[in-house]
Amino acid sequence: MHQVVPPDHKQIVTADVVLLTVVDGQLAVGLIRRESEPFAGRSALIGGYVHADKDQDTDATATRVLRQKTGLEGFFIEQLSTFSGPKRDPRGWSVSVAYLALTPLDRLTKALGDGGNVALTPVDEARDLPFDHAQILAAAVGRLRSKGAYSTLPARLLPETFTLSELQATYQIALGAARIDKSSFRRKLTELALIEAVEGLRAETGGRQAQLYRLRQAISVFERRL
Repeated sequence: MHQVVPPDHKQIVTADVVLLTVVDGQLAVGLIRRESEPFAGRSALIGGYVHADKDQDTDATATRVLRQKTGLEGFFIEQLSTFSGPKRDPRGWSVSVAYLALTPLDRLTKALGDGGNVALTPVDEARDLPFDHAQILAAAVGRLRSKGAYSTLPARLLPETFTLSELQATYQIALGAARIDKSSFRRKLTELALIEAVEGLRAETGGRQAQLYRLRQAISVFERRL
């Protein structure tokens, strides 16, 4: 039988952020060890309460929480979904507005420095998460893989400039693909005009210099899947 919640019950309202990056060729999520009950000592998604007196909306909550707990600013973030109900939090009926955030690893490590308690964990190894955080994480990875197939979303895991090899490798990681055909991938990039060369900038890769590129637009969505 479902618990009946009185009309005057104070609901728990939070924003939870699935912060994804790439570590050692794997998609990884930022987790924080909970210091208080419920689930003290367990690793959880980065999140926090909505401050009604300060936050204009849950977008502001998510941005504030990430800044406070990681020191990170200027990252890509988009609303994922809303998770709610009487059973997701043992303290009572709760609602969480979940977000997907993407950032290059170098920006995140610089923001974290030597402090903080954010652990970057491969998504396949992020187990035993509290609340419904496993469900939220699965939804975020699903969003990245589905939307990434028809957009430049995976490039948000890279620095502003990147080589074509780095871009292809990142797409493979983001989409969970074992391999993307190199010639087909680069042909579609050209056909869809998704990236542009950065004149005068090259990267050293294996003793050779490789042209650096950047996105033509912040996020491009297209009809054909890569």
